[in-house]
Amino acid sequence: MELTYRLDPDLTPAFLDELTRLWTDVSNAGGAVGFAGATTYEEIRPQTDAYAESVAAGSHRLLAGLDGDGRLRATAFLGFNSHRLQTHFAWLTTVMIDPSLQRGGHGRALLAAAEEHARTFGLEALKLTCRGGLGLEHFYASCGYKEVGRVPGGLRVSADDYRDDIVMWLPLL
Repeated sequence: MELTYRLDPDLTPAFLDELTRLWTDVSNAGGAVGFAGATTYEEIRPQTDAYAESVAAGSHRLLAGLDGDGRLRATAFLGFNSHRLQTHFAWLTTVMIDPSLQRGGHGRALLAAAEEHARTFGLEALKLTCRGGLGLEHFYASCGYKEVGRVPGGLRVSADDYRDDIVMWLPLL
């Protein structure tokens, strides 16, 4: 299946519902996208709405991967820095691929599209964090990102499960 990547789709109520459902599916399939363990639509929806507000304010841009039927199947948010010493890079957050499409090259295509858009915005780099223990840093490294920091046990995913918080950097120049 091929996806088309679109920057800043209309954040209609139906689209936000679709985004929340995708986020729930990815989280419940074990995706490291801000939640740990089983989660519900109701738990995720406030985060979806917060992103919508941030997009409306211009602090984030949404890159959406749509299938041939126009269904949302992938996302990445570009978060812009307001501090004058950090405006040269953006944060890449909530990178998600529909679980039924994972391992089909869509993650690489999504990151390439994000990189392309970041360059058109005049950015010099992208920065992201990922959860240790899942091998995500190896995937990002294979896409050109370099590990530039690690906080051992920086993420608590449950009362007795601490994971490293890994910082990755992709120069665009």
